[in-house]
Amino acid sequence: MSDSPAPSSNSDPGSISAVDQTGGRSRRSTDGSQTLLSESRHWRDVFWLGIFVIHLIGLGFLLSVLGLNRFKKTDRFNISRYTNQKVETKGELTEDYWPIYAVAGGVGALLGWMWLLLLGSPANQMLKISVHILTTYLAVISVLCFWCDQFFWGVAFAIAAALQFLYVISVIDRLSFTMLVLQKAVKMVWSLPEVKRVAYVFMAVMLLWMGIWSFGTAGVVASDMDDGGRWWLLLVLSVSLFWTGAVLCNTVHVIVSGMVFLVLIHDGRDSVSMPHNPLVKSLRYAVTTSLGSICYGSLFTAAIRTLRWEIAVYGKGFNRSARDAWELFQSTGVEALVAYDCSGAVLLMGTIVGGLITGTCAGAWTYTKWHDRVVMVGSTAMLMGMVLVGLAMVVVESAVTSIYICYAEDPLLIHRWDAEFFNQMSETLHQRLQYRSARAREVLTNNRFDSHTQESLSV
Repeated sequence: MSDSPAPSSNSDPGSISAVDQTGGRSRRSTDGSQTLLSESRHWRDVFWLGIFVIHLIGLGFLLSVLGLNRFKKTDRFNISRYTNQKVETKGELTEDYWPIYAVAGGVGALLGWMWLLLLGSPANQMLKISVHILTTYLAVISVLCFWCDQFFWGVAFAIAAALQFLYVISVIDRLSFTMLVLQKAVKMVWSLPEVKRVAYVFMAVMLLWMGIWSFGTAGVVASDMDDGGRWWLLLVLSVSLFWTGAVLCNTVHVIVSGMVFLVLIHDGRDSVSMPHNPLVKSLRYAVTTSLGSICYGSLFTAAIRTLRWEIAVYGKGFNRSARDAWELFQSTGVEALVAYDCSGAVLLMGTIVGGLITGTCAGAWTYTKWHDRVVMVGSTAMLMGMVLVGLAMVVVESAVTSIYICYAEDPLLIHRWDAEFFNQMSETLHQRLQYRSARAREVLTNNRFDSHTQESLSV
């Protein structure tokens, strides 16, 4: 695998792109230096960028109408005439619930900022704690839901707690390697303070959009629609918020991945060969030529944790990057290592814990005023918290993804960065490939035995 080609050290983010269709990305010269074959970047997946922008404009208008409809006056635009059913109005207004969502946004942002500020040894401890505390937290929320006579949600959180416990037990032997990878990813991010500032900026942008989103959501919660109508409308708004949050998270992912890639190929942040203003160039490409692919990929965000990097470094469209990334992992065997690693799950646990804390704070305040709105406000506030904390977590996730891609492209990139970590990754990969080989031989032997047994019985 050490002969795998990799991008050169004299390239900049704007020149790193896909080369020929045969799968080559760079070529190594006879003196051992790396030479990148580049092509100019082009706008990718423009259609999806247009859809996302139209979605933001249309939703912004809808949220404004929904919020203003109950702002300081009940049913200002007489929207209730379009609903089939009405419940007894309590005279609730948008401003009754909007402050609760403001607190939720503040709590989520605080948790995200604390995570970035504590990035380092405390962050590793926080990740370990989140793995074990999530089960307990889910169980406690389940009990609180039963206490509030919310039987459905109590059962749902109880099942989630049980599944979380079973998952941790099933991967307990993989957590040591996972924490090692996360520790090295945090080390990488710690050496790049500018990427943390990018995360701060995007969290601020997300908070601004959440101000509009929560204004409309508060209007929906305060409306005189029946609960079914409220929940369906909140579901649509939640999907929109999730997509918007995913776009911002993936944009940060693209920027951070580009920076990590440059650090690895240039043998350090302070190398004289580092391009001038690499962060600005990565940011420019992330919010221009790559933004369409980011919007497209964000619709399938769970499936592209390792595929977004190809967009980040080579400027490819989403479909092509998905195919190439999969082929790269399969051809080098690194897919076995990625499958063994639980970094994504651990970071997701931390994100869920942040969302639960946010939702609990909002739900507790709501319970003091309206018992029947606790789940409705708490669940939407939880989503806000998850999006904000996720913007902080994605910084580390990006470093993890980039480390694996660079290891698949050229293991020497990792060796030059951290030789001890390279040896640990190589040893684990060797063990996983041996395990898979043994399992394949076992299955093949069993199939042959079954076939021979069937033939004997037929005779």
